[in-house]
Amino acid sequence: MGLAGVATMAGSGLSNQTGAALGSLAFPVIGPVGVVAVRQYVAAAVLFAVGRPRLREFTWRQWWPVLLLAVVFGTMNLSLYTAIDRVGLGLAVTLEFLGPLSIALAATRRRVDVCYALIAAAGVVTLMRPRPSADYLGMGLGLLAAACWASYILLNRTVGRRIPGAQGAAAAAGVSALMFLPVGIVVGVRHPPTLTAAACAVAAGVLSSAVPYLADLFTLRRVPAPAFGLFMSVNPVLAAVVGWIGLGQRLGWAEWVGIGAIVAANALSILTSRD
Repeated sequence: MGLAGVATMAGSGLSNQTGAALGSLAFPVIGPVGVVAVRQYVAAAVLFAVGRPRLREFTWRQWWPVLLLAVVFGTMNLSLYTAIDRVGLGLAVTLEFLGPLSIALAATRRRVDVCYALIAAAGVVTLMRPRPSADYLGMGLGLLAAACWASYILLNRTVGRRIPGAQGAAAAAGVSALMFLPVGIVVGVRHPPTLTAAACAVAAGVLSSAVPYLADLFTLRRVPAPAFGLFMSVNPVLAAVVGWIGLGQRLGWAEWVGIGAIVAANALSILTSRD
């Protein structure tokens, strides 16, 4: 794995979490729904330019997983950004990360992965332990985002098998953007965005959708899949650090322990995996 691959993965992770942090700055003006709407528009524009889907050639067998993927894509982003608004960037992203981790652990029958699942479960219990300040709705939304991410992965596999290239992902992003079009109009009318809020929302779309997608295309051609998955493990840590430095969202020792357990479970699962 070369230096270019490492730098690209690091840049992608930082871009993704920085975009989410910038998007949260627009929450007081247009709310998480408004930010997600803008993000969907940006994602659709980028993916359509890259994928160039031939929509008229799609059959119903190709369309139905695309439509499901569009719903899951929108729900995943909306639940994540609402969770960020309620529980902070680090905790929300960590809970969402349980989605791909669950897919990875469910796909194996190794006994050692049961231990990794227990480590991740201990991390979740630590993060969601009862306390007066706990926002269970926010944490529940983070878990909903995790379930959506897991569904997103499975649906992407189906779409990828039935539709060549990035056409399926582009079509799903376009449908999702259309779904959020009336939402964006209503939010814009009821809560007119300031120039700063609009800029933050667009930045979230570019940094959290466009840059990571293009960076991942570059990376997956040059970096082995296990190494890519291992580096993805640090995203919850990056989110916690960006939230702390950029937004002043400090985490206690228990939260750091919970995040560390979930990250360790994924990293160990990848490091000990066998082809």
